[in-house]
Amino acid sequence: MPEKLHDSGRSYHLQCTGDAAETARAHSSKEAITLFGSCFCPFVQRVWIALEHLGIDYEYYEVDPYKKPAELLELSPKGLVPALRLNAHNPPKALNESTVIVDFLEELAVSNVKRSSHTTESLFPPASDPYARALVRLQADTIERTLVPAFYRYLQAQEEDKQIEGAKGFIEAIEGLVTLFKRAENEGYTEYGLWNARGSLSYADVMVAPWILRATNVLKHYRGFVWPESKEFQGYVERLLAHPAVKRTTSTDQLYLDSYERYAFNRPNTSQVANAINAGKALP
Repeated sequence: MPEKLHDSGRSYHLQCTGDAAETARAHSSKEAITLFGSCFCPFVQRVWIALEHLGIDYEYYEVDPYKKPAELLELSPKGLVPALRLNAHNPPKALNESTVIVDFLEELAVSNVKRSSHTTESLFPPASDPYARALVRLQADTIERTLVPAFYRYLQAQEEDKQIEGAKGFIEAIEGLVTLFKRAENEGYTEYGLWNARGSLSYADVMVAPWILRATNVLKHYRGFVWPESKEFQGYVERLLAHPAVKRTTSTDQLYLDSYERYAFNRPNTSQVANAINAGKALP
């Protein structure tokens, strides 16, 4: 950690800023689906990106997950975001866990297309190619089990040797994902590799985008992180972060720097995620 940085005691934000604030305002009216989210949470941003990309109507509702309001606990037993409330049912039904929700939204979008003449941007290859779908799920699996935990281990490391170890671990996780992207390309699925021929988003892109974003601001600021010297991967990062669905759900850098200071200095009981990393356990 650069010596000039110190823990100023800044807290996490409670409202979106920048493009994300405009998107939240545009989705403040009641809809059949309500996304309970928090502006700083990458797991929430996954779901938000999927909603925007798939063109599903929704209401965005900001909550403070650390206060665990009763309305959130009704939807998410651990009081974690994201959570979906499905208002068309009586009583409303609920879903939590970001991967489960994104899977649900993909299936919902596809089923809506089948019942109408509308089109949508699917996150997966067609169902007629189960092998291609499996390749995409392999990409998402390495993101979930390797890259995401490596991000937090790197950010929370306090000693210099642990930070160096954390940087290596995060870069290795990136390289593992790149290997899977290139595998897809080599097997003819170029739209699910580093160079997305469709100019669209895949399931793996949605899964990784929030942490790619936070690596460009949070890790850069607190750990001096720089991307591996690969123009190909750097091009992927630029295209991913420039995608409209990602941009529309992104706040200003300052929101992330403020909200992640507690992780960078590993304050006690920062979050359930931070506690799990410190204890060497799986993420909640």
